[in-house]
Amino acid sequence: MSQKILLTSKEIAIILHRLACQLIEKHLDFSNTILIGIQPRGTFLAERLKTLLESDYQIKDVALGYLDITFFRDDFRRTDKPLEANQTKIDFLVEGKNVIFIDDVLYTGRSIRSALTAIQSFGRPAEIELLVLIDRRFSRHLPIQPDYRGRQVDAINNQKVIVSWQEHETEDGVYLVTN
Repeated sequence: MSQKILLTSKEIAIILHRLACQLIEKHLDFSNTILIGIQPRGTFLAERLKTLLESDYQIKDVALGYLDITFFRDDFRRTDKPLEANQTKIDFLVEGKNVIFIDDVLYTGRSIRSALTAIQSFGRPAEIELLVLIDRRFSRHLPIQPDYRGRQVDAINNQKVIVSWQEHETEDGVYLVTN
């Protein structure tokens, strides 16, 4: 197994600022916009962006929720081991809002398809956009593309993209792992 670093901690910080600025450019004060971190790994990125928007760019009260898609996936019955669901935490109205789904890696698109189904339980958003840190562009099974992307990566099927966050691992980093 080999591991190659794709993004360092410093590069991730730069990308997060760029993504925050792109969001501000389109959504201004976020009065009608909500961030939804897709469980489990999208929540780390969503929390970072919320903090950045509020502390560095003085956007007040950015709404942030977490969406669990476990039982909305089309493959959740195809495994022998029991699935562990994560917590959905959406304590605001979604109806008529601009929703930004946030995930760390866009791979096949199946997680996003599941999120599109799951969010309907909370109302009908005016618009849904997708923000990802890593876009594995040649791996899509569904016609889903990000509106905001940190970095595009060309990885083949026996390779994995691993995102590490300093809050949960030792430091920020994105790695390409080949089995």
